[in-house]
Formats: sequence, C-alpha cells, structure tokens
Amino acid sequence: MKQQPLLITTGEPAGIGMDVVLLLAAEDKLQDFARPIWVLAEHEAMSARADELVAAGVLKNRPTWQTIAAPMDIDEFARQMTDQTTADKKVDNENGNSPDAFTLLEVNCGAPVVAGRIDINNAIMVARQLEIAHQLAVRGIVAAIVTGPLQKSALIDANIKLLDGTMFSGHTEFFMQKSGCDKVVMMLANQAMKVALVTTHVPLKEVPNVVTKDNVRQTVQIVLDEMREKFGIEQPRILVCGLNPHAGEGGHLGVEEIEIINPVLHEFIAKGVNISEAMPADTLFTSQHLKNCDAVIAMYHDQGLPVLKSHGFGDTVNLTLGLPYIRTSVDHGTALDLAGKGGASASSLYQALVMANEMADKA
Repeated sequence: MKQQPLLITTGEPAGIGMDVVLLLAAEDKLQDFARPIWVLAEHEAMSARADELVAAGVLKNRPTWQTIAAPMDIDEFARQMTDQTTADKKVDNENGNSPDAFTLLEVNCGAPVVAGRIDINNAIMVARQLEIAHQLAVRGIVAAIVTGPLQKSALIDANIKLLDGTMFSGHTEFFMQKSGCDKVVMMLANQAMKVALVTTHVPLKEVPNVVTKDNVRQTVQIVLDEMREKFGIEQPRILVCGLNPHAGEGGHLGVEEIEIINPVLHEFIAKGVNISEAMPADTLFTSQHLKNCDAVIAMYHDQGLPVLKSHGFGDTVNLTLGLPYIRTSVDHGTALDLAGKGGASASSLYQALVMANEMADKA
C-alpha cells in the first residue's frame, strides 16, 4: 500500500468511541487524510450505533464502510492487504455507489452492546483491540495508532491484566509493556501547550516515592528525543514543575527539588540543554513563561493536565512518547451518558488523527 493506514481503536463499545468515528465519517472528515483509515470495532455494534444516531437526529444518513475480519495471523493479514485482497469482506453499503468512509476490522464482542451500559463480558474484545493495534503498529503495517476511550474499571472488573501481571491501568502502560520499553512518557498537547508527565496513573500518596532521579532523568531524555524526532524541534525549550508548593520553598516545604529533581536537571543544563530548574507550578503555567517554552514537564497527573485541559478540552491530544511507533489518543473518556444519543464531540479524535498523520509524515 502506498500510504500506511491510521488505525483507530474504538475502545469501550458502550461508550462514545464508535459515535465519534461515525460523526467524522458522516462529515467526510476522514477523507481529509491521504492515508486510509482503519477502525477496530464490531460490525453489528457499529451498525446499531449508526442507526441510533440517525434516530436521534445526529446523523442525516449512515456513513458506509467496508468490513473485514480482524486478523488472527498478523503477517498473513499484511500480505492480504498488500495484495489488496479482502477475504470475508462485506460492504455496509445498500446502493454500492457511495465511497466507503473507512475500513472496519471486525473484533466481535462477547455480549450484545447497549449504548451507555457497561458489560464486562466485552472487556476481552476491548483488550483484543489493543493487542491487534500493537501487532499492526510494531510490524509497520499501520502508520500510527489512534486510541478511543476505554473504561479502565471494566477491564479491571473483568480481571484483564497487563503483561507483568498487574491490574490494567491504561493504554500507556499497556503499550509500554507490550513494546518492551522500560519507560515511556505521557504527553498531552493542544494549541496552548504541551505537557509531559513524570508519573502517570499513580495514587497521589505514592507520587513522591515514584519521583526518583532515574524517573526524572528518563522522562527528560525521552521528551528531548521525541521533541526533536517527532516534532522537528532541534533545541526544545523545557520548563519543569517542582513537586512541592513553591518548588519546596528552599527546603521548607519539601526537599525533593533539592535532593532529586534539580540535581538531574543540572546534568542536562551542563550539557547545554535549554531546561529550567524546578519551578513552582502555580507560576510556571502563566503566559509569561509558556510563550518561551516548547514543552512543560509536570511531576504528576493532576498537576499538569487540569491546566492544559482548561485551555483546550476537546481539542487536546494524548500521545505516548518513547514507543517504537506512533500512538495518539483522544483526551476524553467514554461519556456513557452521551453514547447513541448525540452531544459527543469528535474534535479530539480529529485532532488526534491530524497529529498522528503529521508525525507519520515526518517518520
């Protein structure tokens, strides 16, 4: 294939993952990309969701798509797609005239899908989407993975585990372990700022134990490397949040800045990297500072992400730095109350596709 596809995982079938794909398809937004769009979902569930959105007045007409059985043998699937063969093909197009908006790689659910109602019997299907996406990306069959929202609690209740045997904690940890990476970095980006995290889905009481010299050092290095390789910024300007209020107030409000964070940052400063010492987060996130930086590194999830999302929720993209492939994601959750009813915005999915496409063009 001349252009490798962008692959969307729709995630939790009871949520709005399928809705936002259908919204973009109905608006011909998926045609904005020269690359084909592949979508992982169940055909029956996608068809039912399209009918619900038409009945709700959200869609005027159902978009059409081509459905292919999701691959069991990834290498054989790659040969089939390269040869443009489509075994087990069925086209969701009554008149056969309209162009297909996307190719659906069918992953069957374990139970009937009801919009807005979680069924843990479908958790295996959600996990299989991620496994297929990883296999297609690591082999270079797709240019990038764009993930829709999943319900972590449903996977945990279904006893879905990560590769290391721990409970499922998110896309980031899943793809990191599958790729054999010791460390990856979660970054969220919008037009206002880019924010990377030293720690991700960690309870607040455990954060100080995870903010180690090695963790800070690896985070900074990955951010530097990826800003250069994926964003084309050769000399990125990085600002770093302290862990404590007022960045520790000279040790009076905590010593992590003195003993852990700043010693690591001084290593990079000595190498000529344009990076700050630990700064108070309550002043770092001001326009005066942000206008002179390319990325911010925050110590924990709710230190950096609320500020970023307040400047562009719905237009923010979640991406994982340090993987052997490109992975972007929407910035919202499953929004179970909106599934099949309308009210969901497809803006974040569109921006995630745009960013994935731009990164793939630079790769």
